[in-house]
Amino acid sequence: MPTMDNTLSHLLMDWFTRHQRDLPWRRTYSPYHVWISEIMLQQTQMERGVEYFNRWMRKLPDVEALAEAREDDVLKLWEGLGYYSRARNLHRAACILCSVHGGCFPSTPEELQKLPGIGPYTARAIASIAFERDVCVVDANVERVCSRLYNIDTPVKNRDTRKRIEEICEALLPPGQARIFNQAVMEFGSLLCSPRTPGCPVCPVREFCAALREGVVDQRPVLRPPAKPIFLDMATGVLRREGRFFVQKRLSDDVWGNLWEFPGGVVEQGESPEQAVIREYLEETGLTVSRPAPIGRFKHSYTRYRITLHAFFVEAETVAPVALTAAQEYRWSTWEEVCSLAFPAGHRKLVEHLSLLRKFEMETNS
Repeated sequence: MPTMDNTLSHLLMDWFTRHQRDLPWRRTYSPYHVWISEIMLQQTQMERGVEYFNRWMRKLPDVEALAEAREDDVLKLWEGLGYYSRARNLHRAACILCSVHGGCFPSTPEELQKLPGIGPYTARAIASIAFERDVCVVDANVERVCSRLYNIDTPVKNRDTRKRIEEICEALLPPGQARIFNQAVMEFGSLLCSPRTPGCPVCPVREFCAALREGVVDQRPVLRPPAKPIFLDMATGVLRREGRFFVQKRLSDDVWGNLWEFPGGVVEQGESPEQAVIREYLEETGLTVSRPAPIGRFKHSYTRYRITLHAFFVEAETVAPVALTAAQEYRWSTWEEVCSLAFPAGHRKLVEHLSLLRKFEMETNS
């Protein structure tokens, strides 16, 4: 049986050169492109990431354009990817790159980690893929590949296991080839050594795979039990006055900070969604609303939370001055203006639903 030496690394890199996906950032390997792609692909499937990447680059083709953009426009481009702090950190980091570094990226992981939103993984990815620094990158795909090749029977998120995987990758990394090696292992894990249906019969490194020899491929990697989901009911109200809609901008340090929303909140124990939306409007805006008319229910997930958003049309009982308690800004916006704003997932689904209703009504009445 072949020994575990450079043969393994070169087999993986050879597989990558023949099977790698044609991804837009791989056509340039510019630091800006690699950075944006790495941030976007966190918690995002590849196909969706490519779509967002291409749309982003049409609007913000370089770090200078990102630094000069309004945060609201950056958040709108990010809308639908979730974890909006990533977009805010991209904007902050771009401003620092332009004001401190003359628009140029530092090339070492240590310097890259000084930028907002860039942790150890992303720093090493940019350093190795954009600048070809000899550092390893360990993501979930790499964890899976190493766990199977070496039949690692301890949870991959344990500190000692993580350290062992990093040491394995460092030993396998051919000097001067970090760009292709790191991408090869990640791509191999994504396309061939996949979680549920790995392509063991056609695997180019199957002779090295200890888990395959032991018949435990489906048991590697060892994962911790997932956290139990938390289910929440929330209520929100769409208030219209003289053709304009009331929207408010969330506090910058809040969940979904700096995104826009229709007022609302969690349905408390013992109250109905209708009662909740009336109470939340008064608490958050000082406005008294009534007659909640159902629009629909919209489901979305956020980390451990499984949220059902109950949406209503509401009417204003008073025209008292607005007194915000849970937002930094409010507007009475036309529907076109509403559609140009960035919303959290549940509210975005609500906006899309209402846009379809408005379109249907216009077509029906024409």
